[in-house]
Amino acid sequence: MDNIFIHPTSLVETHHIGRGTQIWAFAQVVKSARIGACCNIGDHCFIESGVKIGDNVTIKHGNKIWSGITLGNGGFVGPMQLPLTPLSPSMAQLEPVIPGYHKRQWLVTTHIQEGASIKANAIVQAGILIGEFAVVGVGAVVMKDVPAYALVVGNPARIQGWICQCGQPLKFNNTYAQCECCNLNYTRARNTVKLATF
Repeated sequence: MDNIFIHPTSLVETHHIGRGTQIWAFAQVVKSARIGACCNIGDHCFIESGVKIGDNVTIKHGNKIWSGITLGNGGFVGPMQLPLTPLSPSMAQLEPVIPGYHKRQWLVTTHIQEGASIKANAIVQAGILIGEFAVVGVGAVVMKDVPAYALVVGNPARIQGWICQCGQPLKFNNTYAQCECCNLNYTRARNTVKLATF
């Protein structure tokens, strides 16, 4: 089965699992969740219906990944709980009783883009976008979008620096930085960092 490993104690209801993915003990993956190739889903994780997970994603033990969450390729989620995604916790209960109320109308989407990392015990509010290769520090509480390559820490989370694709800190000289580890080049304009193309 495409080198997929599913621990015998886990409950996996979806058929959308990429080649080489591993799902460990007591995890539950609900029907219609989509998991890419070469992912590692830790013990006691819960992945709800409608979740989309890219390739080469690591989700550490005990995480709850709720409907409306998308994880891009190469992402990392440390031991934590990602946010509940309804606009209001009570709105999900109203689906069966309000005429004309469309299923999942109460959901907002939370996007964690390619290469982003969320460290242990961080909290991300529903509807947030975590930019590519950004890092959310241990225990941070994220209340607004995080730009690409940013390092955010604290409660509420604030930008404390910038991170290369290889994970090393960037040291900007005005608007330019070159990673001391991998030599990738970056430009910065206010709170926007981009990989330089020259």
